[in-house]
Amino acid sequence: MGVLYIVYCVFLGLKKGLMLFFQVIFASDEWFAPAFNLLKREPPQFIASAFTEFGKWMDGWETRRKRTPGQDWCIMQLGVPGLIYGFDVDTSFFTGNHSPYVSIQGGCLDKPPTFTLEGDRTGMAASDSQLAAVAKLGSEAWPELVGVSQLNPGYSDCCHNYFKVNFTHRVTHLRLNMYPDGGIARLRAYGVGQRDWSSVSPHQDVDLVALANGGVCIGYTNAHFGHPRNMIGLGRAVNMADGWETARRLDRPKHLKVDQQGILQVPGWEWAVFRLGHPGVISRIEVDTNHFKGNFPDSCSIEACSLTPEEEAECIRTRWKSGKWEVLLPPQKLRPHHRHLYGEAELTLSRPVTHVRLIISPDGGVSRLRLWGRPAAIAAAPAASRQKPAMLSPTSSVKN
Repeated sequence: MGVLYIVYCVFLGLKKGLMLFFQVIFASDEWFAPAFNLLKREPPQFIASAFTEFGKWMDGWETRRKRTPGQDWCIMQLGVPGLIYGFDVDTSFFTGNHSPYVSIQGGCLDKPPTFTLEGDRTGMAASDSQLAAVAKLGSEAWPELVGVSQLNPGYSDCCHNYFKVNFTHRVTHLRLNMYPDGGIARLRAYGVGQRDWSSVSPHQDVDLVALANGGVCIGYTNAHFGHPRNMIGLGRAVNMADGWETARRLDRPKHLKVDQQGILQVPGWEWAVFRLGHPGVISRIEVDTNHFKGNFPDSCSIEACSLTPEEEAECIRTRWKSGKWEVLLPPQKLRPHHRHLYGEAELTLSRPVTHVRLIISPDGGVSRLRLWGRPAAIAAAPAASRQKPAMLSPTSSVKN
C-alpha cells in the first residue's frame, strides 16, 4: 500500500489538508523506476553509484526515452476521497531526465477499479490487457485539475513545482500525465477529506475528527518534531514521526512538583485546534501516546465549542485568542506508550460542537486523537444575526 499524507498547512495561500495516496493502479511505463515511488513518505534520495540491470536507479517514477507515439501517464487512487486544492510535483534529482511538461486530471469513481499493478515493475511497461482494462475508466476524459504545465529540473532550488487547483468536486483518483516521458520524484496532493454524511445513520458512532471524515487541524502552538495533523490519520501511528510532538518548553520549573492527582504543576502548555468533519455530540475519546515513552505529555485536557465560519475566521485572524471554549474533558494524567480511553462519565458536554482544542501539559507527544460521537445539527442563529460566510484567511503555527 502507499503512504499516508494528510496535512493542514499553508499551501499557495490556502489553508487545506494534504491528501492521502493509497496506491498506483496503472502506469504506462516504468522502465527506469516504478511509479509507486511517487507515493513514498520520505524525501527523495540520490545514490550516484546505484544502478539496476535497466539503467540508473532513481528514487521516483522514470520512463524510458519514448520512441513510439503518445505520452506516459499513471493513475493513482486516493486513500481519502475529497476536495483538492493544490499539488507539489517534485522533480528532485531528475536534472537531465525530468519530464518537461505535466498535467493532472481527477476522477470520482463510484466503485474502485478491480485491477492493480503488483510488485516491483522496474523495467516493465503496461501490457495490452492492462491498457484495455484501464481504458474502461475513460480517464483521458476526466476533468483537468492542472493544465499542461512546464516543470523545472530537479535541482534543490527549483525542484518543487507548485500548482493551485480550482476544482469544487470530490475526487477519488488522479491521472498524472508526463509529456512525453521522463522522471518525477514525488507527487503531493493537498486537500481536505470529504465524506457523504447522508449515508451515516444518526445512531451510528463515528470518529468526528478523523481526516477520512473531513477533520482538519486549523491551529497549534508548536510542532517542532511532528505536526498535530498526524493525530487524525488512519490507523495507529507507525513511529514517533507519525504523531504530534512539541519542543521541550523553556519555562519549565527547575524543580517539578505535582498536585494531589499527581499532575505536574507547570505554568505552560501546548495546544492544537481541530474543526470536526461534521458537527456532533462527542461521547467517547481516545488519546494515544503510542511510541512516546520518554517524551509523552504529563497530562491533557480537551475543550470544545461551536463556531460559525465567520467566528472561525476571526479566531484564526486573532490566532485563537478569541473563542468560546468549554471543557469537554477535564485534565487527565497520561501514561507513556498507552491508549487512554474516556467515556461519558469523564466528559462534561453533551451538546453538538464543531471544534475541539487538545491541550497538553507541559509539552511532549501524542500519536492519535479519536473523538467518537454522532453527527448532529447545530441550531441555526436568528436570521437577524446571520452574516454572509467569509473566506477564511490562511492559518499558520501560533505561539502561546
